[in-house]
Amino acid sequence: MTMRGKAHTFGDHIDTDQIIPAQMLVTIDPVELGKHCMANNDPEFAGKVQPGDIIVAGVNFGCGSSREHAQISIIGCGVSCVIAKGFARIFFRNSINLGLPVLECPEAVDAIEAGDELDVDLSTGTIRNLTRDLTFQAKPYEPFMMEIIEAGGLIEYTKRRLAVAKG
Repeated sequence: MTMRGKAHTFGDHIDTDQIIPAQMLVTIDPVELGKHCMANNDPEFAGKVQPGDIIVAGVNFGCGSSREHAQISIIGCGVSCVIAKGFARIFFRNSINLGLPVLECPEAVDAIEAGDELDVDLSTGTIRNLTRDLTFQAKPYEPFMMEIIEAGGLIEYTKRRLAVAKG
């Protein structure tokens, strides 16, 4: 599974309130949440991001509340994946459960600037910065987790497994 898009860079300790403002927690509609994604950091973000673009951030991305609205807003605005130096544990797990690919690769984050064109291969963990002709290696997903991501999250994965089991 590969994705390509422009990098949108953010710093360290981006919490879930920074990803999606608290006043937006009255809906779970991805499109509506996507309109407000990262608004507390960059009010213009949702208007700039294009389908397939990639968020690149520092350490502890997604810290704070465990609510899934943050991931839903990222998916809803068209971001294809998040690359960070590190993720809050619950954010990482919720991302997989919702089908949002997230990769940890500090070296890549240090070498990526806003607007760089990136190519990410989830099955190998390869991150290519096409703008700077650099390649980085993140840990690839285990096959089971890759199946969840490819299905679009844990619910869709489970539905598929149940359908197969029913034969």
